[in-house]
Formats: sequence, structure tokens, C-alpha cells
Amino acid sequence: MTRSVQKITLSSSRDIPFDKLVLSQSNVRHIKAGISIDELAEDIARRTLLQSIMVRPVRDADGVETGMYEIPAGGRRYRALALLVKQRRLAKTAPVPCVLRDAGTPEEDSLAENVQRAPLHPLDQFRAFLALREKGQSEEEIAAAQFVAVAVVKQRLRLAAVSPKLLDVYAEDGMTLDQLMAFTVNADHARQEQVFERIAGSYDKQPYAIRRMLTEGAVKATDKRALFIGLDAYAEAGGTILRDLFEQDHGGWLQDAGLLDMLVAEKLREDAEPISAEGWKWTEVAPDFAYGHTYGLCRLFGEQVALTDEEQATRDALQAELDGLEDTYSGTDEDLPEEIDARLAEIETAIAALDERPFVFDSAEVARAGAYVSIDSAGVLRIDRGYVRAEDELPIELEEDDGNEGGATDTADQSHRDDPTTDDEPSAPEPEEDGLKPIPDRLVSELTAYRTLALRHALSGRPEIAFLAALHALCLRIFYRYAQDTCLELDLKSVGFAAQAAGLADSVLATAYDELHAEWAKMLPKDAIDLWDALGRFDFGTRYALFAHCVSLSVNAIYEPYNRRPKALAHADRFADALDLDMVSAGWVPTIDTYFGRVTKARIMGAVREAKGEQAADRIAHLKKPEMAAEAQTLLADSGWLPEPLRTPGRTLFAVVPAAEPDLAVASDEPAAIGGEQVVDDVVEHAEDEPVEEYQAIAAE
Repeated sequence: MTRSVQKITLSSSRDIPFDKLVLSQSNVRHIKAGISIDELAEDIARRTLLQSIMVRPVRDADGVETGMYEIPAGGRRYRALALLVKQRRLAKTAPVPCVLRDAGTPEEDSLAENVQRAPLHPLDQFRAFLALREKGQSEEEIAAAQFVAVAVVKQRLRLAAVSPKLLDVYAEDGMTLDQLMAFTVNADHARQEQVFERIAGSYDKQPYAIRRMLTEGAVKATDKRALFIGLDAYAEAGGTILRDLFEQDHGGWLQDAGLLDMLVAEKLREDAEPISAEGWKWTEVAPDFAYGHTYGLCRLFGEQVALTDEEQATRDALQAELDGLEDTYSGTDEDLPEEIDARLAEIETAIAALDERPFVFDSAEVARAGAYVSIDSAGVLRIDRGYVRAEDELPIELEEDDGNEGGATDTADQSHRDDPTTDDEPSAPEPEEDGLKPIPDRLVSELTAYRTLALRHALSGRPEIAFLAALHALCLRIFYRYAQDTCLELDLKSVGFAAQAAGLADSVLATAYDELHAEWAKMLPKDAIDLWDALGRFDFGTRYALFAHCVSLSVNAIYEPYNRRPKALAHADRFADALDLDMVSAGWVPTIDTYFGRVTKARIMGAVREAKGEQAADRIAHLKKPEMAAEAQTLLADSGWLPEPLRTPGRTLFAVVPAAEPDLAVASDEPAAIGGEQVVDDVVEHAEDEPVEEYQAIAAE
């Protein structure tokens, strides 16, 4: 016997005039945050009402219907319709499609409508936006129709353009939305799938790791080469720019590094042509030069062109206006009006342009000197003029003294020719002749030996003169190279950096030090003969500072495997302690290029364990070296951690995380241990350039 199934009867629907509808107090939705009635009203005006409103008849005290209908669910749609009526865009009596309910309670109906509906899956939204785009709608049209920003449309379209394989993984909850967003950085589906397979078996699946893998080999838009040529020029040449629409990417990444280098080389050659046309003997052009490439070269400084009367008058007027505006607004805590702020910027820019005067060099100096053309860290053309190579230095003229009755001598060679008494053995006296002959060299040597001893004795009691004399000798050696205008046998050596990390020349530290050196050079006279008087006119504070700068150039704390100097390196530690040297403040940070990519996995693990603890080290232990180095760079960012050769004895640079085992304590002078084994090179494969253990051994001698 067949059992009959009771059929379901759906609620009836009908059109009800708008003025017969009222909101119900039974609506369970009370929080109105985030609800945009204006946008919904515009959408209804564009597409009419797409979803019927559920209503229940209003009854009086006797249970008789009043002809009005309350809305327990759909209040947002009702308010949007009310707004259209208020704007006279919809009639008060306009029929509204409604679903009529009478059974149950209004609270149940309201709760069911809000809970039972399933939100649209993000992937469906991405694909819907893509479908609209494929049907011819522009991004702006889609944004206007869906009441979202154009940037949102771009993001959704970018997500929909990810590899279909990865979209399927995302649809099955095998990937988070943040991870999917990270894959949009590179539009190459094959590359996306390759990176996905790479992270599938990895512990680290963070979005930043995905972005890093997808941009490997690309050049950041903040790179000085990219800033130099401009992103527009790179794009016009056919270059691809990878952009991240979901994170701050600072302009993105330039994918074709070869094209970028070609464009940079071409632009540098073009910009260097006017410099070569100035008549310099040589011009070297490169995106960058190694730090210290000018060591050993004499630097010529031209004369700065003075302001004309008209330019000086313009500068005075600008300065007066600037002072007036600053006086007017200096006493208020309120922000400057936009037009005043803009005017101040214009004035400061104009004054800076007038103050940056060109330098004029003597034609004879230009003919034997050269210029370096490169790019500075901000992507601006850098021109360093006036460097003289050793082979182009002017020949040193032998000094000659004019003979006089006080006992002056001719040159050494002439004396040897004219006076036989220059031999070490005494000779027979010659008969007196009329007139004066040069004093014999032997006698002059004896007299000047006595004078030298007297100078030493006198100088030992005049420390202020001794300081000036030492400063004079050091300045001659540093700023005038081959000058011989001192009787002090002082020398100063300034070594270059044969081994240096990429980008050292563009670092903030190198730039600041070079600018300081250039400022001192400009303060000193052009000719060495005038240096003594110039130093004498300096106040003691200026001399003190100049002396410190000169001595600083002789510092050599470089570890060299072929030139072991254990005592010198030990003194460098004492030097750093006396100066309270802070390498973190000096700008050094541990990165893949500066450390992690150059040492063994054991070293990387030891650094992470020391700075972040055992748990952090365990999380990266399974990674291959490239991934481990990248993770360590992220983990130790802003940590203040430093490798052994950069640490100042007795200075705490970071909060050491206590290790899980006593033998892992980092306070020990012994090399760090991992799992009870000492960290040495033979534990794992050798890394490129790893002198740490040897450095420690030398310093301990």
C-alpha cells in the first residue's frame, strides 16, 4: 500500500501598495551598522526590487485585519523604498511585491530569513565581476553599477585571473583568501602553480613568503635604477611591472632586470655626454661604484659661481617672504593653510636652487682630471668632478733656496758639485778666497740637527702647537696627497674596502661620511702652502673636529684571512667599547644579502634561536637554505641581532630569548651549539664567505 506524502503549500504572494506597509517591532535585526540605504535605493531604482518583502497582516485588539501589513524581515528594503518615495521617484501607492505570512510568529520568520540565507562565496563574486568585464563593461561601469570603488573591481578581477587550478583549491577551502591574494602578484599561471607546489610541502605558507617567491629575480620599483629611468619609460620599452593590489608594494617590481639594465646604461651614456664635453681627460660611467673607489686620488675643487646682482636680489626677496610667513604662522598650533604650505615649499625650493651654484674649474685642471658619473641612492644622476689619477699629478718640483750671507745653501746636488767637503772624511782646508761660498753641507746638517733637537724640546712643552702641527701634517697627507710642506715625519694610511657588501656606497652611513669629508675639503685652502695659516685661524673646536676626522680615516678593523692582525682586531674591540659603537644605529641589518645567504644553515638556526628562541628556530628547521635564510630575515627584522664580528663587547643589543637547554646559553664565549653539537663548518656544507669561526679564534689570541 503506497503511503501518500503531504504536499507543502507555499505562502501566497501579492502586490501591496507601499503606503499600506509599516515596519514591525518584531524584526530581530537591531544593529544597523554598515547598512547603506542610499546604495540600495539606487540599486532598486536601477533594477527595481529583486526580492519580495515578507509581510504579516496587522490585526486590531479583536483580531480583525486592519488593512495594514507589518514587515518583520526586509526593513532595509522598506527604508530604501521610503527614500525613493521621499525623493518623489516612487509613488506612495506603488505596488510592492510581497510574500504574505500568517502562520508561526514574526520573530521566527525574521530570524529564519536572516540566518538561513547563505552568503555569496567570494570566488563566485570574483567570477561574476569577470563575466561582466568579458561582456564589455569597463571597470568603472562595473564599479558604478555595484556601488563599489574601482580599486575593488580591479582586485576582484585580479583574483578571478589567478590560475584555475589554484581557484579550485581555494573553492575547496585548500587555501585562504590572503594566500590567494598573494598569488595575484605574478600573472604567470605556470609560475603561480610552481610556487604553490613549492609551498605545498612546506610549513611556511604565509602570504609574504608566497609574494617573495613570486617576485624572485625581479627588481623593486624603489631600486635606484628604476627611479632613474622611471616606470613609464620601462613600460614603454615593453617591460612588465608586477603589482600587488592588496598590499603596499611601493610601486611594484620590474620583472625584466635585463631590460632595466639596458635602459639604465643608455640613459647614463646620454647624460654623461655633456659631462665629457666639458673637456675632462676621462669620464667613467656606471650605475654605481664600489665604496672608496676614489681613495688615493687627488680631488680638485672649482670656484663656485657667485650670484649676480639680479639673482641676489631675488634671493633676498624670497628670504624676506619666507621669514615673514614663518613669523606670521609660528605662534599658532593649527595646521598651516594649504595655500601657505604650498607657497613655503615653493620658496624653499627656489632658494635651494639659487644656493646650489655650479662650480667652475681651471681649464688646465680639467685637462688632467676626470669625472665619475653614476646614480645616487635616490635615483638621481650623480656627477663627481675633479679627480686626478696618480699618473696625471703635476711633477714635484725640487725645492731651491736662494743663497745669502746668513748661511743659505744651494740645492744638494749643486753643493756636492761645488764643495768637496761633503765627503764623510775631513779634508784639508782650502785657501781663503775673496767672496762668500755656500756653507758646506756637512756643517748645515750639523746645524740643522741641533735646530731639530731644539724644535723637539720646544714642541714637547707646547701641546697646542704640537696638536696644530700634527693636524697640519695629517691634512696634507689626506687632502693634498703629495704635498711636502711639513717637517713632521707623520704618515697616515687609509685602506680601501676590497671586500664589501653590495650597496655599501649607497648606504646612509657611507653617504653621511663622504659628505662630511667633502665639507672639510671645501673649508681648506686650495694650495698646501696656505694650510698652516688657515688652520691657525680655526677655533679650537673646529681643529678638534678636523683632527678626529683625519684620524678616523686611518681606522682599519677589517678582518683579512691573508693578513692576520690579532692585536689590531682586539684593539678594534676596545675602540668600539670606548666609542660605545652601536652597529644597529649605524644601519646594519641582517638580511639574505648581508648575512643569512652567506652562512651555513647551522649559523642561521643559531641566530634565530639566539634572538627569537628555540620554538622559532624549530619552525624553520625543516626548510631548505634559501627559504630558511628568507624566514630568518623576516624573523630578525628590527630585532637588533648582530653577528659576532659586529658586536661591541659589553653592549646589550637585543633581548636574548632564554634557551630551552643550559648548553645553548648565548652569554658564553664559546660558539653557539645546536642540539648539543658545536656549530662549526664541518657540521654542514660550507657556505660562501664564512670567516666567523676564524675571526673569533684570531680575536682570542
